[in-house]
Amino acid sequence: MITSLGDDMDSRVRATAMAWLRQRCTPEDPVVRRDELLGFQFEGRTFPLIDNQLGIRKPQGMTAALSILTTYTSDGARAPYEDAVGDDGLLRYKFQGNPRHYTNVGLRAAFDQRVPLMWFFGIKQGLYLPFFPVWIVAVEVASSQVAVALDEAQRHLLIDSVGSEIERRYSQRITKQRLHQPVFRQRVIQAYESSCAMCHLRHRSLLDAAHIVPDRETRGVPAVSNGVSLCKIHHAAYDENILGVRPDYVIEVRADILEEIDGPMLKHGLQELQNLRLTLPRRRADRPDPNLLEERYERFRAVS
Repeated sequence: MITSLGDDMDSRVRATAMAWLRQRCTPEDPVVRRDELLGFQFEGRTFPLIDNQLGIRKPQGMTAALSILTTYTSDGARAPYEDAVGDDGLLRYKFQGNPRHYTNVGLRAAFDQRVPLMWFFGIKQGLYLPFFPVWIVAVEVASSQVAVALDEAQRHLLIDSVGSEIERRYSQRITKQRLHQPVFRQRVIQAYESSCAMCHLRHRSLLDAAHIVPDRETRGVPAVSNGVSLCKIHHAAYDENILGVRPDYVIEVRADILEEIDGPMLKHGLQELQNLRLTLPRRRADRPDPNLLEERYERFRAVS
């Protein structure tokens, strides 16, 4: 058992863990399993990167937290610790229980020491999308939370200051691009078992999480029920209203496209989808919301 770690070994633990994650999490397979995180090896011994029961990992012998974890929850379910994005665009991570608990003290130490952490975001039971390095850039005791920066640009924001509208929008865009979009993509693709819902293509690098209602709109929330796993061609065709999906999950092809004469891609890739049904996730909670489909289908009909 490791009883004490000096500053040098603390740095080596963090550097070794992040180097392993860079090698382990590829564009084709960017997620990591819980058992892999619990079984991580550091210099010949098991050194878990997450706590077995808590969301904050502060190993014995280290003064600062090593990682934080957000538990996977289905759409509509409330997470045990509800993290949010502030007006400054920075993510907030809630303390666990008593602010004096050693894990919360570890978060404050990570802020004081300005050390990098890893954030493991649940996308499915036992499966996490890692974000690293991240930094604690403010401790907000009154709200029992810390502010987390996802990149160097966010680290230098002035917390609790007025700031400029451009800075706030830039920070919000970073959070959307670096966290919300990747998490949404992985949750949707996992729900559809890494397959296009229209053509069944199974190459993950060629799959997208297509929004039913666009994310720029109020109802375009990053929830699995507002998404469909589509290959890049069918995603583009859906966005351009070449393809539509009815609330009963039946695919329609725009009338003028059905009348075109071209090569095999048009025939087999688009026209033959007419009146086929989407291949749906096994879990009912992960299936597209019929109300959102109907809203989007009406837009498709308006241009058909």
